[in-house]
Amino acid sequence: MRATVGDMLVLHGRTVGQHDRTAEVVEVLGADGGPPYRVRFEDGHETLLSPGPDTVVRHEDPAS
Repeated sequence: MRATVGDMLVLHGRTVGQHDRTAEVVEVLGADGGPPYRVRFEDGHETLLSPGPDTVVRHEDPAS
C-alpha cells in the first residue's frame, strides 16, 4: 500500500452493521509512501495507522 499526504483511507467495516470509516493521511511515516500513517478521522481524532487488507486508498485528485 502506498499513500501520500492528502489521500483518504477507507476502512471497510469488518462485521455486519459496522460502517465504513474514512481518514485523511496527514503524515507518511514509512519508506516510499508505505505505512504507518498518521491519519485524521471525520471526528477530528488523530492516530497512527498501519492499514490492513480491509483498507482502500483514495488518492488525492491532483487537479483540485
